[in-house]
Amino acid sequence: MAGSQGDKYYDVFLRYRLWLSTKDGIGILGEGRLALLREIDKTGSLKAAADNLNISYRKAWGNIKHAEEMLGFILVEKQRGGKLGGKSQLTDEARNLLSAYDELKDDFELAIKDITRKFFKKINKT
Repeated sequence: MAGSQGDKYYDVFLRYRLWLSTKDGIGILGEGRLALLREIDKTGSLKAAADNLNISYRKAWGNIKHAEEMLGFILVEKQRGGKLGGKSQLTDEARNLLSAYDELKDDFELAIKDITRKFFKKINKT
């Protein structure tokens, strides 16, 4: 909410997105790819993660490979199927990246709340 009820900006909200990109602006990791990594960690399977997120296996695998190429390290270790089936698991670097990103996002949200409150306080005065 952008002010008290009755303020002219009462129903106006600030929205933002946070993602990692190259210096040239090529996206590396955003909410979609991060959700995919979290789902792989939860299910132990790239296929199950893709199914749960309603994306194709091919798209999921492409997203992971793209991020790995841009970052320069492996995010997901895959073991091909067989009698017992395959599995996928996040690397330690991927888990560390997720943890650091979550902390960054929490810090960002706290800062954005203060900045947004100041912004709307200023524009609601006019």
